[in-house]
Amino acid sequence: MENFDFGAFAYQAIFYLFALIIVVSAAMVVFSRSIIYSAFSLLFTLFGVGAMYVYLSADFVAVTQIVVYVGGILILLLFGVMLTNKITQERLLTDVFNIVPSLVIMLAILGAILYTFLYRAKWHAGQERTTTVVEPIGYEVMTNYVLPFEIVSILLLVALMGAAYIARSEKKFGLEKRSN
Repeated sequence: MENFDFGAFAYQAIFYLFALIIVVSAAMVVFSRSIIYSAFSLLFTLFGVGAMYVYLSADFVAVTQIVVYVGGILILLLFGVMLTNKITQERLLTDVFNIVPSLVIMLAILGAILYTFLYRAKWHAGQERTTTVVEPIGYEVMTNYVLPFEIVSILLLVALMGAAYIARSEKKFGLEKRSN
């Protein structure tokens, strides 16, 4: 019992806890019949993936995961689902079809991944990093890549203005879709 390393045990326990959260919530996304429950399960999946990135010392990727996917895409999805006119009139349910073929394909892919990880991959322990990766990325973006960064931001702004113009012109000229 004197060789027991509690730090290593806690490190692995946290990893498996995050992995369990990710797998269970991802399964709930796939197998839930309610689109709202699927969206909230996707929230836990994306937070779990972000926590896994923090766990792996990929802090920039973790922050990007949380800001872009959880803060942007998932919230947009939730607002889109909750603010539609039909949400109060109908029950939004998704039908899960073809469970048996999808389970067979999933098990085949899982088997291939496990075979690759356990028998084919040669794992090497990496060096432990003491500095953060955010500072060099920020330096590169704001010095060497500032022109492409600004061009992309202007392109996205023009696309947003175009989408707003198209949406407004459809209402102005009576081109909106009419429901019977």
